[in-house]
Amino acid sequence: MRAITSYLQRRGYDCVADDYYSRIRLWERWYQGYVRSFHDYWQYNGKKKVCRRRKSLGMAKAVSEDWANLALNEKVEISTGNDDATADLWSVLDANGFRVRANQLAELMFALGTAAFVERMDGDEIKIDYIRAGLIYPLTWENGKITECAFASERKRGKRITVYLNIHRLEGGEYVIENHVFTRNGETLTETELPEDVEAEVRTGSAVPRFQILRPNIVNNVDLDTPMGVSVYANAIDQLEAVDLVYDSYCNEFRLGKKRILVPMSMARIQMEDDGTVTPVFDDNDTEFYSIPELDGDKNRIEEFNASLRYEAHEAGFQTALNALSIKVGMGKDRYAFKDGIAIKTATEVISEKSDLYQALCKHELLLKDALTGLVLAICDMTGHGGELEVNISFDDSIIEDTGSQREVDRQDVRDNLLAPWEYRMRWMNEDEETARGKVAEIGDEAPLGFGE
Repeated sequence: MRAITSYLQRRGYDCVADDYYSRIRLWERWYQGYVRSFHDYWQYNGKKKVCRRRKSLGMAKAVSEDWANLALNEKVEISTGNDDATADLWSVLDANGFRVRANQLAELMFALGTAAFVERMDGDEIKIDYIRAGLIYPLTWENGKITECAFASERKRGKRITVYLNIHRLEGGEYVIENHVFTRNGETLTETELPEDVEAEVRTGSAVPRFQILRPNIVNNVDLDTPMGVSVYANAIDQLEAVDLVYDSYCNEFRLGKKRILVPMSMARIQMEDDGTVTPVFDDNDTEFYSIPELDGDKNRIEEFNASLRYEAHEAGFQTALNALSIKVGMGKDRYAFKDGIAIKTATEVISEKSDLYQALCKHELLLKDALTGLVLAICDMTGHGGELEVNISFDDSIIEDTGSQREVDRQDVRDNLLAPWEYRMRWMNEDEETARGKVAEIGDEAPLGFGE
């Protein structure tokens, strides 16, 4: 919101331009499935212009959900190489609904271009806030990495609008967190007193940031100089419009082409008005009946009208629009098939085609891994487990990768002495090297391959 950027600029920070947040709002409207400038349109019916609304298939949200389920689903595994640290870490993550909320945040990241984890203390408990793009205000950045950042939220009670602002800044190489509360009147902010349980300033005493920025791993061609990310469909707006245009026409084809029964007026039910006029009466639910004036010799003739449906042409056009959208959002060709409804291709089909989808997924996982590693280090620092940790993030690629076949290949490599048993355990059991070697030694002769299964 413009009021926040004005306040931060007065504090001496160079903020992302307000125009960029208008782009985020556009992506958000597509994510919600209704963009007034496109879905509402005027049509001349021969007498006057009438406002109509196009139907929406909601593919922007479908694409975002699809990417989130591929990149950061509930099966992600995280370890630190320290059993106590890992146990405390998952205690915090589980208490904050991480497995569900992280996937939801990833969906918003792909949709709006940017998202963030923010860690804070609430009494003796560590809380994780999941922040979407429109509430993130980078303050300083270098080589695209945000080092200082502000996070805002707004609550409305009656006519009173309250704005909460959380600023993470560096001072002497350590992070200081400022908390501010404002009342907003238009674009004017008036600072008010903080709640009694909220400190105005928190000195973390640590160089570990308590926020992590998530972005899709694609170049932001909307603004090359901003550290904010770009929506996966930022460059596919035309394709989203095409999908909804064809879908709306497809629905209209059936609405306009349904069977009608043409009935002479003399055979329709009638009623007499107060002024003596006689008019036909039809039940609004009986939309298949249509009354027509009588012609000579046609007083008792009832006709059936069946319009031809161009469903095959529409389905072909619909599939073409979906294919174009799939390519533009990085899913590769033919991710979505209209046959038998909107269907997603199976992992086997994707692997067999060696599509671009898996390469794009691995690319997105690079930035996700950095953000998750930062989250782990922040929580471990807050729980007293700072220092050297071997953070291991294991994504679940089984949705798109034939992990069963690959695992069997690795087992055979162990048998052929091409892969060490401890390497196998590290790869498939999410163990660090020390643990994996220890398990292999512990199993010994009971399981020669060291699988422990």
